[in-house]
Amino acid sequence: MAFVRGAWKILVAIKDGLVLLLLLLFFGLLFVALSAAPNPAAIHSGALVLDLDGTIVEEPETIDPIGTFLSGQVPVKQYRLRDVLHGIEAAADDERINAIVLDLDGFLGGGQVSLEQIGEALDRAKAKGKPIYSYATFYSDDAYLLAARANEIWLDPMGGIAFTGPGGNRLYYKALLDRLDITAHVYKVGTYKSAVEPYLRNDQSPEAEAATRAIYEPLWQAWQENVAKARPKAEFVDYAADPATFAKGVDGDLTKLAINLKLADKIGDRTAFGERVAKVAGEDKGSDAPGSFAQNSLTDWVAAEPPAMPGDAIGVVTVAGTIVDGEAGPGTAGGARIAELLEAGLEQGNLKALVVRVDSPGGSAYASEEIRRGIEKYRALDIPVVISMANVAASGGYWVATAGDKIVAEPSTITGSIGIFAVLPSFEKALAKYGVNADGVATTPLSGQPDLFAGTNASFDTMIQSGIENDYRRFLKLVGDARGKTPEQIDKIAQGRVWDGGTARQIGLVDRFGSIDEALEEAAKLAKLEKGEYHAFYLETQETGFQRFLESLFSPAPAEQSRGMVAHLAWQQQAGFNQLISDLDALTSAKGVQAQCLECRALLPFSVAEHAASGWRHILGVFMKN
Repeated sequence: MAFVRGAWKILVAIKDGLVLLLLLLFFGLLFVALSAAPNPAAIHSGALVLDLDGTIVEEPETIDPIGTFLSGQVPVKQYRLRDVLHGIEAAADDERINAIVLDLDGFLGGGQVSLEQIGEALDRAKAKGKPIYSYATFYSDDAYLLAARANEIWLDPMGGIAFTGPGGNRLYYKALLDRLDITAHVYKVGTYKSAVEPYLRNDQSPEAEAATRAIYEPLWQAWQENVAKARPKAEFVDYAADPATFAKGVDGDLTKLAINLKLADKIGDRTAFGERVAKVAGEDKGSDAPGSFAQNSLTDWVAAEPPAMPGDAIGVVTVAGTIVDGEAGPGTAGGARIAELLEAGLEQGNLKALVVRVDSPGGSAYASEEIRRGIEKYRALDIPVVISMANVAASGGYWVATAGDKIVAEPSTITGSIGIFAVLPSFEKALAKYGVNADGVATTPLSGQPDLFAGTNASFDTMIQSGIENDYRRFLKLVGDARGKTPEQIDKIAQGRVWDGGTARQIGLVDRFGSIDEALEEAAKLAKLEKGEYHAFYLETQETGFQRFLESLFSPAPAEQSRGMVAHLAWQQQAGFNQLISDLDALTSAKGVQAQCLECRALLPFSVAEHAASGWRHILGVFMKN
């Protein structure tokens, strides 16, 4: 009996311990969820802090907890562009906000159009008397495009500033596919449709080089003009052209170099920076920490100052990320999901116009057409439609744009890439290498096609290529009808070539320049609405409380973000590897015909977690070990 009583006490103790552990876990998770929720009541006099420890996007991605767990990588935090813009605009007119602080120590970038718009908002705030202070350990191109607006740019004593400009190497996989004995069957139309080149070549074609240079050079020129206007005394042109000579001239002291070239104003750690801001924004009376100052977070500020909603509603739907079939997203443009959002907007019955915000390199031709048809339903009801192009609206993104009455873009927008392709892999060589062969009986030339194990035959290849060419002609007609040109005229500027926004306007692919605000104005004009008599009503997938909880649970701690030049460049290297994973996934998992601009994807913020759980990561890991 003594043994039984002892065993029972042990079981009870284990039970009580487990209950206590579960209770602690529950209340801990509850605390995390409540702490992460916006707190409008927390607003007080002080600075508005834009602590941008991640990337800026049109539409933040939904966190996949299973993929995150399997990958072992924490997702990169994402900030919605319109929240950042609204936060700055509201702060500019509010007496409680006496300074704007840009904490760019963990900033990982954003598209150039997005950053230019934020820069313009900061300029307007500064013109209204709001001083701006910027701090970072390392300023890259994207971070400096924002920091240039600051009254004072602070640099950590261990930091530096370096400019790379757009561009860099792209990965080509033909030799790898040959080594893995994978056959890539490519069907395409478009001399400049270089999205498939990585599967066919080991280097870029002359046509691809010319097309890419034609978009990168205007982007770099626009960046330089933007920075020069914001900070005219900064001597960055020669430094960007020959950084090694300048760095050697100061024995590698990049902080000294930044001061000498008037790229930065002050050198100091975070405490010194905080003490400087406290003189303007006031001290944080609730904290004894050195360098603390009165501040409001962007999340709390936006929650406390929602946008005004006067007059009639103009619907806004966002097509952001790769366009794919199905319900995917947000952050990925699932064709079925966006079509459902468009349908829901029609069911409301009160939308006077529609603005389609596109920030996508394209993707599935079918999903692009599904979205386009959803937009056409508005036009069939005489509801005007305006397309607002963000950083990228190419290939399938432009396919969607053909449904608009007007197209509004920025000079730095990348668009075009009017072309079609499909890629189907097969593994007959790899199987034969290990003594595995495929054989069988066919009743027609298409029996068993496409054969993953034996490859494709001539009949199948001819049929698919013919279908691709037919889809290309359809694409040309859609663009021609939308732009008032013949398919032959469009073909001369199509062929898969990408264009910057300035050139796109000259050749008739874009109607006018402007941000989403100008697109809303254009839509209001078409709907015969006066200024101040309308507001944007966003048709979007609503985030659940559970999803917000997951975001708070998986949000990276500040210490996990990039710090310093080497750390930042290491993150870019990691992003490059994940791009390889993403491209290989596109080869093996893309379903159907693709209208996608792979070279345009480099111009959008890339999530480190994207495709992180892909089987290709494990395949390449084995390959690199052998």
